[in-house]
Amino acid sequence: MNKIVTFAIFLFISFSAISQEIEIRVNLAGYLPDLPKKALILCKNELKNGSVALKTTTGTFEKSFPVKLKNTNPWPPFSYEYEIDFSQEKQTGEYYFTVENKKSETFKIGKYPAWQEDVVQFMQTQRCGFNAYTGKPCHQQDGLTFYGHVEDSTQIDAHGGWHDAGDQLKYLITGSNATARMLQAYLMYPKGFKDFVDSLAQGTPNGLPDVLDEAIWGLDWIFRLHPTASSLYHQVADDRDHRGFKLPHEDEANYGWGQNSFRPVYGATGTPQGLGKYKSKATGIANLAGRSAAAMALGYQVFKAFPDKKWYASKCLKAAEELYEMGKKQEGFQQGNSYGAPYRYEENTWADDMEWAAAELYKCTGKKEYLKDARRYARLINTWSWMERDTASHYEMYPFVNMGHFAFWQAGNKNDKKLAISYYQKNLERIRQKANQNAYGVGHLFIWCSNNLATAVATQAILLNKMTGSHDYDDLLQNHTNWLLGLNPWGTSMITEIPEGKDSPKDVHMPFWIIEKKSIKGSLADGPLWSKIHDKMLAIKLSEPDEYAYLQPDHIKYWDDYQDYSTNEPTMDGSADMILWLAYMNSEKK
Repeated sequence: MNKIVTFAIFLFISFSAISQEIEIRVNLAGYLPDLPKKALILCKNELKNGSVALKTTTGTFEKSFPVKLKNTNPWPPFSYEYEIDFSQEKQTGEYYFTVENKKSETFKIGKYPAWQEDVVQFMQTQRCGFNAYTGKPCHQQDGLTFYGHVEDSTQIDAHGGWHDAGDQLKYLITGSNATARMLQAYLMYPKGFKDFVDSLAQGTPNGLPDVLDEAIWGLDWIFRLHPTASSLYHQVADDRDHRGFKLPHEDEANYGWGQNSFRPVYGATGTPQGLGKYKSKATGIANLAGRSAAAMALGYQVFKAFPDKKWYASKCLKAAEELYEMGKKQEGFQQGNSYGAPYRYEENTWADDMEWAAAELYKCTGKKEYLKDARRYARLINTWSWMERDTASHYEMYPFVNMGHFAFWQAGNKNDKKLAISYYQKNLERIRQKANQNAYGVGHLFIWCSNNLATAVATQAILLNKMTGSHDYDDLLQNHTNWLLGLNPWGTSMITEIPEGKDSPKDVHMPFWIIEKKSIKGSLADGPLWSKIHDKMLAIKLSEPDEYAYLQPDHIKYWDDYQDYSTNEPTMDGSADMILWLAYMNSEKK
């Protein structure tokens, strides 16, 4: 072999080995000036240097920062984890670290771009009925009723809403939360949203911020699922949809009435359901009715301020009161339905949703009975959350932030406010206990959709800051933000194409990627799973070698591979949950 070639191969192998000995992890999106800032150095051997250099990309600035060996148990394949705390650096700009001839990815200090708008645009691509991405109608025959207020197989209008994830099912469980969370984000950050397109997410601006067009898309679907004052439907289609990847208007799924035809629409009865092998659990409908009522009440609060939408606001308030009464009559939870697979949304909480609805309705009407109810429901749910647990089932305690406590704090008196604050604080203290056990400082669970939980921690810290003015939990806000944006074992963002030009999910479990090789910006991937769960997931195998194989810890796994629906499938509701957090990171005043 040519000596030059041999030497080049030797250098490549040597460099590769060295590069795998040390990894520098930073938040690829960067850091806000006034929030904590940290980076990690992951090593297989002890560092020779006790400090690192922070440099600007322009070459005009350099500072030295000490490194601190973390006393937590390091995650394989690395034996040493060193923390760089550079919170004192507040000067805006673009930076990188160097240590032992290793250079980190670049990152910025400064407020974030308006990435919340990209998430709204992702939501537009998930629309059902008329899909904004394809520009074509889909699922116009949704659907035929089961367990409903009319005879089985009666046709009702259930078109609209959003496709849940890489599949094309639709759930009120997630759709109600996504709708409410977008409205809440707008109420908190009205200047954080722009108007680019019309109500169909096409063409030119229509005088309404796009996030509100999207919220209306969700509200209109809830109206259709609530055709009478005493009826509610909660799911369109089931896992018979899972027939490979297809564009929405080319859905060949067959539920017994031909391909691309009628799909079942499940009524909310408060009883176990299932048309196939598997049955859901249910004790009532208050989770669905309460959360939908909260969304409608928030819709009233938003749209009463728009002169040409006052009629719509009144319609929302009427529906909110009807749905709330349905929830009071059937307290308990309704879960998602599956047909031929064991996986479903296993929500089993409901008092948080009724608290949310009662508090929002009190804000709308001033009726004291709503505030009285909110107090009762707040005490019922108390601090019960996945944050108090060491593990949980899929969507067991959904939504992952108790927005009811925040609404209760807004609506209540001095004692109510103290109570709501104490609930949030206790949750975050429990997260902090778990976060202190690893170098990344994260305390969320690595169950299915773990990234949703990381978003929830960041969001709850933001809300508590609004409630108290305290910055006691800024570390949890920043650490879980860091995790989602690259300061994790794999060095990748968990949001497609955010930040731009950095490593992010690409080979995702989504039809637009698989069929057209087009990446959609602004979607949140499911996220890492504990290996003990990931190893037991059905029908998952790599389609190509794992590019992160040399970085994978023993106890958690993340695969950027379209075959992995458990860690790399973007979800509609997880993405919607990010909007408030990203609007905060983009806002000028904290």
